Amino acid sequence: MSYPKLRVDINKIKHNTKTMKDRITGNGMETMAAVTKVFCGNKEIAQGFVDGGADFLADSRIQNLEKLADFSVPKMLLRIPMLSEVDDVVKYADISLNSEIETLKALNEAAKGKKHKVILMVDLGDLREGFFQEEDFYEAVEAVLSMENLELHGVGVNLTCYGAVIPKPEILKRLDDYRQGVKDKFDYDLKIVSGGNSSSVYMLGKDELPGINNLRLGECLVLGTESSYGEDVEGLYTDAWTFQAQIIELKEKPSVPTADELGVDAFGNKPTFVDRGVRKRAIIAVGKQDVDNEKIVPKDSGIIVLGGSSDHTILDVTDASWECKVGDVIDFGVNYAAILSLCTSEYVEKEVYEG
Repeated sequence: MSYPKLRVDINKIKHNTKTMKDRITGNGMETMAAVTKVFCGNKEIAQGFVDGGADFLADSRIQNLEKLADFSVPKMLLRIPMLSEVDDVVKYADISLNSEIETLKALNEAAKGKKHKVILMVDLGDLREGFFQEEDFYEAVEAVLSMENLELHGVGVNLTCYGAVIPKPEILKRLDDYRQGVKDKFDYDLKIVSGGNSSSVYMLGKDELPGINNLRLGECLVLGTESSYGEDVEGLYTDAWTFQAQIIELKEKPSVPTADELGVDAFGNKPTFVDRGVRKRAIIAVGKQDVDNEKIVPKDSGIIVLGGSSDHTILDVTDASWECKVGDVIDFGVNYAAILSLCTSEYVEKEVYEG
């Protein structure tokens, strides 16, 4: 056995994917893009998305889409392309999200001999990517329609990721207005109206997604939660992932450093401590280089995460449900940010299993 380790039950991922695909189509939508970025394009987990019915695999990193090149489903690049990567974008992505005319021109040049599909992003107030002014959007529409190697495929929006704007019917109605505007001004039908990410999931079943025919989902598929209010989505598994780390030291020590003057820790922060007296403290072999220790939660409620440094995380195991010893493995629940960090770390083993 090798630790630290991040384990994922692929059957729960498949279940979540199939359940959400059924709900999306049941709400009159056509397609679902399953977002692979949180697990860095792991092919086994991506296969779970495909087996669950995902119509697209979507990622922010072209390197991850390159890993998925053998998958037959269309691939979508979520992050606005860099000019330096346009050749790879048209090679590994069937569709890309865009908001810069200069980049669209470069994609058109790179896509000679094939049709690369583009979705134009609009900013509806979250203040991340997208055209903010309508005239700029329609200028880009006109430009793409004149480009030989690009196909104007749709319009999209991203909400909550930066500005935490909650999707609402009146906001998403503006996205459909852009679709209608393209029809009115250019007599052109957009195939995709992509109404955001897992933050839009809470609106499913409420007839509040006007004109939307596509969602780009990641968090609700991997964690079973929606990202507007952080609530569990009914019928989805929320425990597909378990992080495991091994105890390398176990000793009784004071709970407050034994010195009169304290400086800053390894990350430049001045720590604070709660005096609980002498406690049984365990060190596990994982650190902030791998994951923020505030984003992992021991599955044993008697264990407390105290803090850590680059390579060590310190736990209070005095009230653990068993008598801990060196070599024992501690199980943790993880949130989206923890999965992202742990999957990115080359020092953490990833294990996909069928539960």
